[in-house]
Amino acid sequence: MTYKLDISPEVSTALRNNQPVVALESTIISHGMPWPENAETAKRVEQVVRDNGAVPATIAVIDGRLKAGLSHDEIDVLAKAGLSVTKCSRRDLPYVVATGQHGATTVAATMIIAAMAGIQIFATGGIGGVHRGAQQSFDISADLQELAHTSVAVVCAGAKSILDLALTREYLETQGVPVLGYQTNQLPAFYTRESDQTVDYRLDDPKQVADFLSAKWQMGLDGGVVIANPIPELYAMDKSLIDRAIQQALVEAEQQHIFGKESTPFLLKRVAEITGGSSLESNIQLVLNNARLAAEIAGELVLSKA
Repeated sequence: MTYKLDISPEVSTALRNNQPVVALESTIISHGMPWPENAETAKRVEQVVRDNGAVPATIAVIDGRLKAGLSHDEIDVLAKAGLSVTKCSRRDLPYVVATGQHGATTVAATMIIAAMAGIQIFATGGIGGVHRGAQQSFDISADLQELAHTSVAVVCAGAKSILDLALTREYLETQGVPVLGYQTNQLPAFYTRESDQTVDYRLDDPKQVADFLSAKWQMGLDGGVVIANPIPELYAMDKSLIDRAIQQALVEAEQQHIFGKESTPFLLKRVAEITGGSSLESNIQLVLNNARLAAEIAGELVLSKA
């Protein structure tokens, strides 16, 4: 399917020539931080992908067109528009396309457009998951269903620590989504390198990961893979500090009746404010770290196809 899909010339050439390409999401641009830090960070992430031998393909919707690969001007458009840009998951894509709007893609929507373009590796901060209190609210991210069905591997720092990690792991297991730990036996928890959850398999170098992906998809086992890459130790946060900040943010979200797709940006913003901005710096550093690893895996994956 290529309906209203624009693949940038650079990305198109790379895919045609079997060169490594890494997809990047765009909610971090419009909903992650203010202008101009959001644009600067997005371009910085792209540069890390380039520095590690791959071509970046930032994914978004611009004027109702699905985009695999943004120009710097298009990144600036999303960054300046900020929260006025529609945050797009699977359910939102038809609306922003039909009405000709801009859309910033979540993990789920980024996976969809990446798959349309033929991109198999995607780097992000953390995946969505089962929210705390989901036994009552049924608040479960569409990212998990997308991982079950769309054949794109997601390099992340685990699931966002504002979530219920145990229930997120159970959901992924039920959906048959492998969770790989990159040089770790534990599921990283976004701001911290460890949690009380394990991974399915530990793999210690990019080639091992690429071999796993090749085996999965060549057997016709559709669906994504979570590649959990711990935040660099230098930027990891104290678990007790981040837990207290998250708990306070959760209470405030409930008091202000903030639920659904608005909850994650609110919680991440409040955690950053409560921690004096240190969580935002950690967030940026883990995204850069994931972009680096994703580029290395993408490089090994194309070698396996040569």
